Amino acid sequence: MTTLALTRVGWSAERSFYLGMALATLGVVLLGFARSFFLRPWFPDHPAPPETIFYLHGAVFTGWFVLLVVQTSLVSLGRTDVHRRLGAVGAVLAVAMVAMGTAGALIAARRPGGFVGVSVPPLQFLAIPLFDMALFSSLVGSAVARRRDAQTHKRLMLLGSIAIITAAIARWPFAMMQAGPPAFFGITDLFLVPLVMWDLSTRHRLHPATLWGGLALVASQPLRLWVSGTPGWMAFARWLTGVGG
Repeated sequence: MTTLALTRVGWSAERSFYLGMALATLGVVLLGFARSFFLRPWFPDHPAPPETIFYLHGAVFTGWFVLLVVQTSLVSLGRTDVHRRLGAVGAVLAVAMVAMGTAGALIAARRPGGFVGVSVPPLQFLAIPLFDMALFSSLVGSAVARRRDAQTHKRLMLLGSIAIITAAIARWPFAMMQAGPPAFFGITDLFLVPLVMWDLSTRHRLHPATLWGGLALVASQPLRLWVSGTPGWMAFARWLTGVGG
């Protein structure tokens, strides 16, 4: 009886942990895009993409983080039946995100002024969002494939979501963001710490999904910065965008 009670307490703590992480990622997105998207009427002078497609882009990506909160909430309430049914919606939404994210990045890279609020040459910076989409699709695709393995599935879904919050962090209204990639990549990586601590406290070792997914995220950051400055990348980016020169 005591063992059963302890198991239920641990189960409750696990559900609270993942719900808390989902809410944290949603909070990051709301803060980062408040001025350019969510509260746009109150910040008319704040830089924002001029193309209408980015409103759909913002809605689709926000929908992902809202769904993440909903899905973790359903598990917390014991409604795994509804959670599984909504999983199909999540899979479709993930595909839409990759399509919208890639299209948005190419549109921005073709602009004469490049990416809004980014001083890096657009063809060079294009590597950042395209890597994001590749990493997100790999992690979430793996999560969908391992959906019957709950412990792997939930970790990969969380890691996939963490992988794409960097864009929101880079837009936080804090002076530290002026430090560029070291700041917003570093803060992104801090979201891995609770997951690592959770694994160590509950399993006494890292879950393979945490280990390899976390390593992929961290390793991709310096890799994309290095790749973006190579002649090979610039040639590929020019071909991909149809921008000459």
